[in-house]
Amino acid sequence: MDPLSPLNLVLPLAILLSSLLAPPAIAMPSIEEQAGALIAWKATLQSWDRKAWPCHSWRGIGCGARQGKFVITKISLRGMRLRGSLEVLNFSALTMLTSVDLSHNKLTGRIPWSEVGNLAILEDLRLGINKLSSSISNSIGNLAKLSVLILWGNQLSGHIPNNLGNLTKLSLLDLCHNQLSGHIPQELGYLVNLKGLRLCDNMLSGSIPNNLENLTKLTVLSLYKNQLSGHIPQELGYLVNLKNLSLYSNNFTGSIPNCLGNLTKLTDLALFENQFSRHISQELGSIPNSLGNLNKLYSINLVSNQLSGFIPQELGNLVNLEFLEISLNNLSGELPSGLCAASRLQNFTADHNSLVGPLPTSLLNCKTLVRVRLERNQLEGDISELGLHPNLVYIDMSSNKLFGQLSPRWGHIPPEIGSMVSLFNLSLANNLLHGNIPEELGSLQNLEYLDLSLNNLSGPIQGSIENCLKLQSLRLGHNHLGGSIPIKLGMLTYLQELLDLSDNSFAGIIPSQLSGLNMLEALNLSHNTLNGSIPPSFKGMISLSSMDVSYNNLEGPVPHIKFLEEAPVEWFVHNKHLCGTVKALPPCNLIQKGGKGKKFRPILLGVAAAAGISVLFITALVTWQRRKMKSVEQSENGAGNTKVFSVWNFDGGDVCKQSFEATENFNGTHCIGMGGNGSVYRAQLPTGEIFAVKKIHMTEDDELIFKREEDALMSIRHRNIVKLFGYCSAVHVKFLVYEYMDRGSLSRYLENHNTAIELDWMRRINIVKDVDNALSYIHHDCFAPIVHRDITSNNILLDLEFRACISDFGIAKILDVEASNCTKLAGTKGYLAPELAYTTRVTEKCDVYSFGVLVFELFMGCHPGDFLLSLSMAKESTTLKDLLDARLPLPEAETTSEIFRVIMAAVQCLDPNPLHRPTMLHVTRMFSTAEVHGNRDHLHADIIIPVFYQ
Repeated sequence: MDPLSPLNLVLPLAILLSSLLAPPAIAMPSIEEQAGALIAWKATLQSWDRKAWPCHSWRGIGCGARQGKFVITKISLRGMRLRGSLEVLNFSALTMLTSVDLSHNKLTGRIPWSEVGNLAILEDLRLGINKLSSSISNSIGNLAKLSVLILWGNQLSGHIPNNLGNLTKLSLLDLCHNQLSGHIPQELGYLVNLKGLRLCDNMLSGSIPNNLENLTKLTVLSLYKNQLSGHIPQELGYLVNLKNLSLYSNNFTGSIPNCLGNLTKLTDLALFENQFSRHISQELGSIPNSLGNLNKLYSINLVSNQLSGFIPQELGNLVNLEFLEISLNNLSGELPSGLCAASRLQNFTADHNSLVGPLPTSLLNCKTLVRVRLERNQLEGDISELGLHPNLVYIDMSSNKLFGQLSPRWGHIPPEIGSMVSLFNLSLANNLLHGNIPEELGSLQNLEYLDLSLNNLSGPIQGSIENCLKLQSLRLGHNHLGGSIPIKLGMLTYLQELLDLSDNSFAGIIPSQLSGLNMLEALNLSHNTLNGSIPPSFKGMISLSSMDVSYNNLEGPVPHIKFLEEAPVEWFVHNKHLCGTVKALPPCNLIQKGGKGKKFRPILLGVAAAAGISVLFITALVTWQRRKMKSVEQSENGAGNTKVFSVWNFDGGDVCKQSFEATENFNGTHCIGMGGNGSVYRAQLPTGEIFAVKKIHMTEDDELIFKREEDALMSIRHRNIVKLFGYCSAVHVKFLVYEYMDRGSLSRYLENHNTAIELDWMRRINIVKDVDNALSYIHHDCFAPIVHRDITSNNILLDLEFRACISDFGIAKILDVEASNCTKLAGTKGYLAPELAYTTRVTEKCDVYSFGVLVFELFMGCHPGDFLLSLSMAKESTTLKDLLDARLPLPEAETTSEIFRVIMAAVQCLDPNPLHRPTMLHVTRMFSTAEVHGNRDHLHADIIIPVFYQ
């Protein structure tokens, strides 16, 4: 061919033109420059050695070939506890990066968006769970190849940039748990490949953009905990692949749109804590019938809205439904007839509505139910028809119109679950129930709260109720119960909150055995026909702070109990001849027996009254003078302004005095433990009673700790929470007086070889359940949820029976649902939830994580340290046999399976993502399910610790 032919001239020219017209190649620094940029940022990483080849031996670094050269393409340093700033990292030397994962660290400062925005081939950027601040720059819109952007769990502020809509390859966008504000940009509707959109827990306002209908691949839409308002757009009905829709805790109004019935793949619908209200039509209520089309739904939560009208019958068609929560609305009509027809429903709450009619047959026989709340409605029907519920933990049907007899079947223990009965709360108060209290209730051995008050129950209290040894509150008032008060009620030594037998027809004497209830705080025996005297042994009921015995036929002296001296006269009126040191009762020496005494009684009482007034006047004068002198002395020595609280049965001032004397002015010989904010002393009073006295250090922070512990423990009552008896607060000393736990802390028991052997496997299982019960109580059953924040083996105390109690509420936080619940870092290293490394927001899930660590410590016999982290990071597994404390023999088959179940629950508690951790209520359910079959193969089953958030 002629070298000057046209073809030979065109080809070089085409190559020249293509090179001139092609985009310039990305500048590619040498591998040494790239490595140098990383070393300059983090020289402290052990494997990052300048002399080593970064592509082969540097931890978290991945390489690839570009234009015939090795380049760094991947940085993965998730969960490495890195500190410092990203602004120091020279991203301009790392232009070939396709993936950056620096999540779960402690990075602070700004994200250098101008440099990050130049990473033209970046596909995956994960910076979640750090402390990064500033706003999201418009430079983010340059990352055209980005498919994953995770920035959740930082302190980012400002608006979401509109040009995020340029990132059309995005499949996951997660900006949750920041401080972003403004509206949701319409431009997000252009991200047609998006499968997950998470903007939750920010300060976003405005409405949901209509054009999100374009996101037809979306499976997760999480917009909860913002300030969004307006209606839910009908266009969301086009998101046919959606599985999770979470819009709760916003300000949405209007109706729940009928179009949600098109989302046939939906499994979880959370719309609670909004303002949904409007009816769809005159015939229909606020809940659309179309939700009955969603056969894959397992959870519906519509609590705390303004929903009205009927509950659609179609909800009974949802065969996979496990959680239905519609409490705190204005719903009316009857419950759907098909509820739990598929025997899947576990949690059903519809309390505080206006529901009427009978309980559906399918619900009456729903054996899967765990928690039921139907109180404060107008439900009717025969309670006797309620069937077997072996998994039931909590039931409250109080304040309805139910009638019938309590079914003996409730106490029946089906053979398939052996002796395991899990019900701990049974409330049927304020109904129309009649008949006897069934003997079989005594089989509910986990029962803690029983309320059958305000009914028409009759007959005696059955003899088996003393088997409910865990009862803390027993309310049987306002019925027609009769006979004598069973002496065996004195065996219910955990009764603490209340024993109420008022407004019945009990006769006979008050049994002295009731004085064995030394934890009881309130006793009401009023409006019966009791006779005889109040047992003198009642003076030993050291916790009692209320005792109403009015409207009986009692006579004789009232026991000398200090708190009764100032008791209201209403507690004693309308009895026969009560006397004693109680104010408003006559002294016993003025009560004359026989007719002659009666003749002069008015005169004697008049004289006594006049004398009493004189004595009171003189006493008041002397007391005033003494207090005046004492206040001068106190002002001189700085001991004034003492504030005392006590529920002991002697003068509150004696709290200080006797504690000083019993500890010899807090002598070190009586010290049984020391902590960061105080020391604990053993105090034995002259009466023989033993208490634990915690003396608080007198720093400004410890003042707050004292007040916080006082507030927390004054408001809670639980058998697995150490009991506060009183406190003393003076200028130079502050201390709290607690129940004494004989065996001390769990950590001490585990550290010592001899005592650790005493903690056999079943005792360790029971300790786990005790702690679980206490945490479930403070998280879910208190008026305001409480987060302990320091669940450790040091703060778990054991009594003689190895009952476990949570102690040390000095850094506890009472959650405010209206506030952010942010606070400074507090707790014990090794138990802290990982999210506390990047956020100050405290939730119950922090305690859940600590509980998981505690469970592993209990069964391993020592703190797991970095063992769990190393397993997680290496994505390796271990076996139960390798975990278990070698000081004990391997457990038998049945115990092995029970331990395995507990450990697997703890694994879920250790999930680094707090949203994936179970609640303590859910953990309780896990422990309350039917007993597992014994299987020693569980010793060799793989246990995999969850890896960090993907």
